[in-house]
Amino acid sequence: MGFVNVTASMAAPLRGKKRWAYLSRAKTVRVATTNDDGSIYLSPLWLVVHEERAFIPVDAASKHKANFESGRQLAALVDTGDEFATVAGVRILGTTKVVEDEELFEHLQKMVFEKYFHEGHPYADAYFEFGETAGRQYFELVPDKMIGWDQRETSTAQAVESRLLPDVAVDRRLEDSPASS
Repeated sequence: MGFVNVTASMAAPLRGKKRWAYLSRAKTVRVATTNDDGSIYLSPLWLVVHEERAFIPVDAASKHKANFESGRQLAALVDTGDEFATVAGVRILGTTKVVEDEELFEHLQKMVFEKYFHEGHPYADAYFEFGETAGRQYFELVPDKMIGWDQRETSTAQAVESRLLPDVAVDRRLEDSPASS
């Protein structure tokens, strides 16, 4: 019998509607694309999800825009958690395609406003005005493969705790509480 390396996505998979809900709530996706010279360009970007499809706003001068348009493969990562029991994420391997439908573009603009701004937000006008000037486009992330994991779906494994505490560490509840008098 062989040994199987169990990955987080096997032990605590994040799939289907739960994966799309997770991506919908995420504010940042880290995207790695390949430049013409073969080097990797990696940066955090915003994303919105519409009808179980992820879209990324990108301005014309962005290196990602040129890399997206090249059709080369990319890798993207959305992740959260800062300890074992709260780690969750989705890794996406694929390509992109530009959004050419004007109605969809306008809908995505509204989704970005609702997700990242609010009425009266001090930077909303500047963001959208700059987007018009800079030729902002939306690219759909077209996944070839999506791998998701969510440790919050599992219970924390029981572990025996053994600690040697310094002499100054005492049970304050027993010494300081009125019930101990």
